[in-house]
Amino acid sequence: MIEIFQYEFMRNALMAGAIAAVLCGVIGVYVILNRIVFISGGIAHTAFGGIGLGYFLGKDPLLFAVFFSVAAALGIGMISSIRARVSEDTAIGVFWASGMSLGIVFVSLSRGYAPDLFDYLFGNILAVSQTDVELILGLTLVIVLVVALLYKELMILSFDPSYGEAMGLPVRSLRLLLLCMVALSVVVLIKIVGIILVIALLTIPGAIGRQHADGLKRIMIISILLGIVFVFAGLVISYYLNIPSGATIILTAAAVFFASTAVTR
Repeated sequence: MIEIFQYEFMRNALMAGAIAAVLCGVIGVYVILNRIVFISGGIAHTAFGGIGLGYFLGKDPLLFAVFFSVAAALGIGMISSIRARVSEDTAIGVFWASGMSLGIVFVSLSRGYAPDLFDYLFGNILAVSQTDVELILGLTLVIVLVVALLYKELMILSFDPSYGEAMGLPVRSLRLLLLCMVALSVVVLIKIVGIILVIALLTIPGAIGRQHADGLKRIMIISILLGIVFVFAGLVISYYLNIPSGATIILTAAAVFFASTAVTR
């Protein structure tokens, strides 16, 4: 089993997946506690507009995906926090559909063929380079540092935002910051599992961790460990069965989630 990691692309895939597991273990818990799973999905699909624009301009699609993701996070967050005659799920649907539609239009207007467009939709962790690993590590360190510095504030936001407002915490700003961190996490995960599967990797490890632990730190630790196990198992299974790695990682996580739900009261 270990011999498959003699290849550089497999080592890069494992390192990128392990780092992403740390990111998902930290941010995914906040996504679940704040009930913003579908906001994460809206952000992920809006990012496709940036990917299409990158193809159209002949630039790195992920750079534009960052801009579109953060813009979607701020837009959805602002609309949902004001007393507008637009519900949060409506705003998510508008950003979701608009981003995907823009991406399709930009790709259709681009010259030539987009060979790795499929990878952005469904992921290709085996194509992650050493440079991608360094980029993923850098973004993960920044996000984990922010979470560590604002741990108490984000915990109050997740469990009792009304109490936070009474304490004088900038609850609205904290929520927008959390959504921006989710947006950056989405961009990292696009490279690994693709836009379609981002929500699963963000939520499944945290959901399982919450079934077996109460404290926030314990849930995060369990989520991180589970994420690493899912990545390792998914890579090994996909290698021997010759099936897509990203989808295999998610299916492995989903199988454990259903098993955990069945045995947890």
